[in-house]
Amino acid sequence: MPNKDDIIRLRHILEAAMDAISFSQDKTRGSLDTDKMYRFSLVRCIEVIGEASSKLSSECQNEFPQIPWNKIINMRNRLIHAYYDINLDILWSTVTKDLPPIIAELEKILSQEDKR
Repeated sequence: MPNKDDIIRLRHILEAAMDAISFSQDKTRGSLDTDKMYRFSLVRCIEVIGEASSKLSSECQNEFPQIPWNKIINMRNRLIHAYYDINLDILWSTVTKDLPPIIAELEKILSQEDKR
């Protein structure tokens, strides 16, 4: 069972993931090339997801191994330290393919916690 701080961080992760999906409505991969504000907003969402993930307790991360915590944290580190050397294809794939299942898992986890 996640502790109170973990629950707060899981909610932050969920919110940032949902923001990224919302920002991506009616966008295409090409939008990342032409819309700097959109690109920066997605990068920021992924950074928040990774930072909050890195602050989760190891017990929480171990309790939910279906979420790829290490990959999430590593991507955050790459985005933070790469500055402008970001692979936009990977960013697009992360938002469009990787985030929806993570959102579903987080919603499941948090709904179970809300019932407690």
